[in-house]
Amino acid sequence: MQRRLTAILIADVVDYSRLMGEDEIRTLAALAELRQKLFEPVVVARGGKIIKRMGDGWIVEFPNISDATACAIEVQEGLLDHAVIHLRIGVHIGDVTFQDDDVYGDGINVAARLEALAEPGQVLISDTAHQSLDGKAALNFGGGDQHALKNIARPVTVWHWPAKGKADIKIVTDVSSPVSGFDGRPAIAVLPFDNMSNDPDQEYFADGIAEDILTRLAMWRWMPVIARNSSFSFKGQKADIQEVGKKLGARYVLEGSVRKGGTKVRITGQLIDAETSHHLWANRYDGQIGDIFDLQDQITEEIVAALEPIVGQAEANRAHRLTVDNLGAWDKTQRALWHFNKFTKKDIEATLGMLQPVIEESPDFAQAQALASFANMCLALFSWTDNPQKALQDGTAQAMSAITSDPMHPMGNALSGFMYAYQRKYAAAINGCQRAIELNPSFAMAYHALGAVNMFMGQQAEAITAINKAVRLSPFDSLMPMWLGTLSASFYLSEKYEEALEFAEQAIRIAPHYPLALRGRPNALAQLGRLDEARAALKDFLAVSPNYTVSSGRAGIPFRDEHVFRHYMEGLIKAGLPEE
Repeated sequence: MQRRLTAILIADVVDYSRLMGEDEIRTLAALAELRQKLFEPVVVARGGKIIKRMGDGWIVEFPNISDATACAIEVQEGLLDHAVIHLRIGVHIGDVTFQDDDVYGDGINVAARLEALAEPGQVLISDTAHQSLDGKAALNFGGGDQHALKNIARPVTVWHWPAKGKADIKIVTDVSSPVSGFDGRPAIAVLPFDNMSNDPDQEYFADGIAEDILTRLAMWRWMPVIARNSSFSFKGQKADIQEVGKKLGARYVLEGSVRKGGTKVRITGQLIDAETSHHLWANRYDGQIGDIFDLQDQITEEIVAALEPIVGQAEANRAHRLTVDNLGAWDKTQRALWHFNKFTKKDIEATLGMLQPVIEESPDFAQAQALASFANMCLALFSWTDNPQKALQDGTAQAMSAITSDPMHPMGNALSGFMYAYQRKYAAAINGCQRAIELNPSFAMAYHALGAVNMFMGQQAEAITAINKAVRLSPFDSLMPMWLGTLSASFYLSEKYEEALEFAEQAIRIAPHYPLALRGRPNALAQLGRLDEARAALKDFLAVSPNYTVSSGRAGIPFRDEHVFRHYMEGLIKAGLPEE
């Protein structure tokens, strides 16, 4: 018998029994691949030792908590796009007793309870583990809430990765408040539809059905619709509708499923009152793939009619939406969007590489043009290109192509606002953003674009107001790091450096490698007189944007007034940012 204090990681496959029942061969093959190519190689690379293997999980010992948490995060990031396997992971540091072929003790018990509490794709760690991490590693985790764990005598303070959630943005806005501009009308959220087909590749098809319904609903203009990036954060979860409603600030929730076989498709949908969990409407539609867009239109019209018959019917007669017949182009664009949302130089470049053939094959596909414009803007904004002017020229052309192909495309109009700002055409920039909001008053990204343009113009109060509305409409958005980074900059330019630091650190907790947040942190720290911390934080920023200088910053951030630009650079210069 041996007893020692050690860091323990416990991982378990989500819904293993269900997966085995649905397709045993596919599940076992996916699990074998996970063991051989991801989980166990990462464990070895991080200095871990597997002390017990279960059929669908592992108990792993590490010499320190830093390696244990780094391993857990690396594994979960590697599984983000996996079609079959998802893990829950718990990490704790405590006493462990080794006897014969078994292990037990506090370290095992708490780690096991944390693993059971975790959501799919999540890492939970105890407060003991969190306090043992250095400051930078600790920022990867959010939360800090106490939980009573089964068979554990004392409450345990729990921290989670990814560090996102309502608690992380509570100082931005209150999701329980009505969305401004809609006269207090209740919001609706559309959850990702379940893929009931055996083919995991049909996930994109099911997501597309839900996304198109969501887009059509947002075009009604008479009620707020929670943005796709937030409602889709519940993908793969057995969601409690009342909890979903609370987290998203939505009174109504639409969920459904898609079953596709050959040329036939069956779509089911149900509308639920999130406050009571009562079903308000449900229906099933059978049809041929060739009629899929007609089916989507029919479903949307019935949903709106169930919510408000008179207004819904009137709007149904006037609704207009451009349908895309090329599912191949749509599918490729969805895959490009997955890379875009990771916000790394490599992934932004991959986004553009995947979109180029789509644009060549389908030049009138506005969504691909708009996303390419956004990606090119990021290259310039983060100094991830040797030729920022070329990236901005390409991005401008793509934004204009998007709105030429579809003048009613909200994202294209929002991107035109960004691009006009880079040309110092600020009135046109404001008009582009406002046009996007007119087309879709629930389009959260358009409010961020409006906020950013106001920030560039030196109008910080207006910028903060607009971005707060984006957060209210989409509290779990994949673009949240960008929004928080812009808020940080707006508060910095308002000389509210404590708030600027808080928003930058919130963004870093969600996306540890996001450049705008990593740039905002040393900026605020320097102005607060914390120069040693500012210098260290600047190194973190330059690790992801190594070519960034004061000069490149001028090209990447189109401030209208020189004194605003110099103020923005002031903290970075104090921290040691070179001029050239």
